[in-house]
Amino acid sequence: MPAAVVTGSSRGIGRAIALRFAEDGYDVAVNYHTSAERADRVAEAVRERGSEAVAVGADVSDPEAAADLVESAVEAFGGVDHLVNNAGIDQHVYTEDLDPADFDRIMDVNVNSAFNATKAALPHLRDSADGPSVTNVSSILAHTGAPIECHYASSKGALVSLTRSHALDFAPEIRVNSVAPGHVETDMTADRTPDEKREEMAAIPVDRFGRPEEIADAVAYLRDAGFVTGETLNVNGGEDMR
Repeated sequence: MPAAVVTGSSRGIGRAIALRFAEDGYDVAVNYHTSAERADRVAEAVRERGSEAVAVGADVSDPEAAADLVESAVEAFGGVDHLVNNAGIDQHVYTEDLDPADFDRIMDVNVNSAFNATKAALPHLRDSADGPSVTNVSSILAHTGAPIECHYASSKGALVSLTRSHALDFAPEIRVNSVAPGHVETDMTADRTPDEKREEMAAIPVDRFGRPEEIADAVAYLRDAGFVTGETLNVNGGEDMR
């Protein structure tokens, strides 16, 4: 059975991606940083769908930890066929109040972790016979920018550039794409007030937030789209047209 590593998959979009891979017949390495309990629940849900799972704690912004994650997947499943770089953090703060250390931390978790995991997985992906791929989870803010999270938007823009560069680096053996979600209902958006949600929804032509499963659908498409590489698939309900 082919296998996938999904970073940051103990909750939200990452969880939905891990479960979608399981439903499609992939064994899954579920990665977490702080919540082993949540990751164990996701791993159990993967098993309930008929696939094997391993929950691996790793701060993938650390190159050694990212390498350990990949090796844990190889040990459990015999190889890695697909990698989804989903690990990320966010912070809302104006530039004049932004601590440079926080800027560095956002870039480290959101960009460096994708580089680290990809580099670690590269030799195993090259050995795969399953049409190997890497998918990076970016954001609509990579294209639009943001007034109170310049570091987050910048990190997601960097992921788009990393995607295109790696697609060229690894062709033709490995395809590399990214998905750029808009507003999605996860625990990262749960702290929005009703007024904030109404204001955000007013900018979305389909008049609702996305669901994590819809982002997982997009990742599954990119995983299987053999003639697509170096692309960013925007999944935002048309928000970027406004």
